[in-house]
Amino acid sequence: MDINEILNGKICDCGKEHKCSIEYVFIESGAIAKLSSLCSEYNKILLVADKNTFDSAGAKVEKALAGKKFEKIIFYPTKLQPILIPNEDAIFAVKENIDGVDLIIGIGSGVIQDLCKCVSFYAKIPYMIVATAPSMDGYASDGAAMILGGMKETVKAGLPRAIIADVDVLKNAPIEMIKAGYGDIVGKYSALCDWKLSSAVTDEYFCQYIYDTTYQMTQRTLSIAKGLLKRDEESIKTLMEALVIVGIMMSFAGTSRPASGSEHHLSHFFEIVGIINDEDYFAHGIDVAYSTVVTAKVREKIVGMEFPDSIYRLDREEYTEKMQKIYKGVAEGCINLQDKVGNYAKDRITIYKEKKNEIKNILSNTPNANEIEKMLLAVGLDFKEFNELYGEKKINDALMYAKDLKDRYTVLWLYYDLFGESI
Repeated sequence: MDINEILNGKICDCGKEHKCSIEYVFIESGAIAKLSSLCSEYNKILLVADKNTFDSAGAKVEKALAGKKFEKIIFYPTKLQPILIPNEDAIFAVKENIDGVDLIIGIGSGVIQDLCKCVSFYAKIPYMIVATAPSMDGYASDGAAMILGGMKETVKAGLPRAIIADVDVLKNAPIEMIKAGYGDIVGKYSALCDWKLSSAVTDEYFCQYIYDTTYQMTQRTLSIAKGLLKRDEESIKTLMEALVIVGIMMSFAGTSRPASGSEHHLSHFFEIVGIINDEDYFAHGIDVAYSTVVTAKVREKIVGMEFPDSIYRLDREEYTEKMQKIYKGVAEGCINLQDKVGNYAKDRITIYKEKKNEIKNILSNTPNANEIEKMLLAVGLDFKEFNELYGEKKINDALMYAKDLKDRYTVLWLYYDLFGESI
């Protein structure tokens, strides 16, 4: 599938004209050298990286920018914060270095990408991203996954002018990050199913072209699992292409919906609760991968059970108590979000009953938990690790309350509405 052809956009049968403002995507060996010509019109450039990402590609970027005026901000790990968190402090650290800057270049993957994307959008400064790992699908999406006020939020942001994905760099990324990218793609089975489910239950906008393209990229990625473990250049390139194309599909949809659903909500739960309680959690893509097994099990449970005659609800006091126990200082923000969206005030039991067969058909028409586990084992991701790290209680809490982190309808809402904490 030709990325540059996709970037041309499409007048779609869904009624929308799909557009993407990214000008250049280079996924090839030696791609970083392209920066020399791409940056010819800019006078002052700010490079943003963390220690690891700068070590992997910083020297090549600086060589490509020889003769240009540039400054750099590099985030180093500290005892209190061993990994970079895309929060208010990180945003401020970049913003205080943008005076006179007319281009931001991020060197990194998920967090660096989101951070640069966010600052670029609000400061109205163009940015480019030099990818250092095929680890996530946000390179070409117009949303930035930030942690603001302690909550995980996907904020509207701009698109990069260019995505530079040098296969010579990508293939040497930590193997866990390569696995994370593969796992993020496997998670699309869950996200796409949620999108169809929401379209049926809530009449949410749905595009068959975006759905089909994302599904094709997911299917294509399964065939390269062994090559990824060997760091095979063609396999790494294929994975990166899939991640970028899925990102473009999110931009086309105007939402992350094609690529992010219940599996991402569970992942966000483990990350947020991990940060709150200073507990370990997996890298995002790996969490998404394992959470896709969990959502598959949820779908199987729902398909195999009769729908009740009324929806499940806790009284307000008990709900608030549970939220405060789980989310602590973040609880109020989650509660306010759900009050604003009104999900707890909606009684969808009539819709569920009327569309029971359609709902069960949608849930059944996606890989089951055993099939997902096999996909993950192909790159050495063993679901046992997930259970061992999080344990039964935390996983059950996630199943009930990960949905409260977002305003999006997914199978987690269906599960909660129908059966609550009884299964």
